[in-house]
Amino acid sequence: MNGANNKRTRGREPLTDAQLLMTISIGIFVVMYALAMIFLGGGFLKVQQIFDLLNDNAALIIIACALTVVMIGGGINISVGGVISLTCMACAIFLNAHTGGLSIPLSVLLALGIGLGFGLMMGFLVSYLEIQPFIVSLAGMFLARGLTTMLSVNPVKVAHEGFLALVKAKIKIPWLGYVAQNGNLIPAKLEIGALIAICVVILMALMLRYMRFGRNIYALGGNRQSALMLGINIKSTCFWSYVLSGLLSGLAGYVFLMHKPAGNASVAMRSEMDAIAASIIGGTLLTGGVGNVIGTFFGVMILATIQKIIALSPLNASWWQEMASGAMLGFFIILQSVVLANRGKRRKNN
Repeated sequence: MNGANNKRTRGREPLTDAQLLMTISIGIFVVMYALAMIFLGGGFLKVQQIFDLLNDNAALIIIACALTVVMIGGGINISVGGVISLTCMACAIFLNAHTGGLSIPLSVLLALGIGLGFGLMMGFLVSYLEIQPFIVSLAGMFLARGLTTMLSVNPVKVAHEGFLALVKAKIKIPWLGYVAQNGNLIPAKLEIGALIAICVVILMALMLRYMRFGRNIYALGGNRQSALMLGINIKSTCFWSYVLSGLLSGLAGYVFLMHKPAGNASVAMRSEMDAIAASIIGGTLLTGGVGNVIGTFFGVMILATIQKIIALSPLNASWWQEMASGAMLGFFIILQSVVLANRGKRRKNN
């Protein structure tokens, strides 16, 4: 009898800290969205509302995933917003100056190259020179913003016809649409940038779950000394996590440009703070070792839903959105502390 009970106990493996926090984030998003459907109705009753949240926040989803990877490893990277701004400006200028058939693929390479350059620089300074990541990424943010202003003080709108056609392109999903009052079927529409963001979330989730590099990042953030004793090259792991973060930031910049085809020195201002908030709400700990990009995805969706709810309510003001987002972030920080403290006590008792 005891043997059978032990087998059943082993079969029900408890959720990890990252999985538990991710589950809480998903549950809160579902409840929040359901309440919005009940009390606000309107657009929340249509699938297109969720697609609009994805379309508007595709770049934020990507940089939030980038930050999640770095934060799991115990680091931080606040330069991602500046890299997005620099990428948008550089690609806008490049596209306006070149009209050939290879201009769009080359602009993609330019965006990835900018992100890669910043990732290599910060990864080297943090991992091999052992400079504090906050200071390094702060300097990277100032550098990126300064380079953006140096390229052009004034906004630069993209005039490239091929790129503008790409911006207008939408993936139509008729069976998720709705019937208008005139009887016409309005299909749900997803932007290409949103599809790229979803692919990034899936790839990062698979990388962290199944690849050795992903497991090394968790080990690095959990306990550096233990990771070193396990034979993990902690400097190399830290370095490549920043390189990946920079590369994703460059991609996010191009996705942002596909959503709003213009370069501007104020593009993605404070987006790094939103990305950090989304990561924490999604279950990533600032201390490292715990996190999940699926939870981060829902963290972005929670913040986006809060902003949409407030925009449709009588409290339609920017400070209410900031207050609500700050309150939600504080709630999740407290929730994480309480949940993890209780789980720690249970582990000691067992």
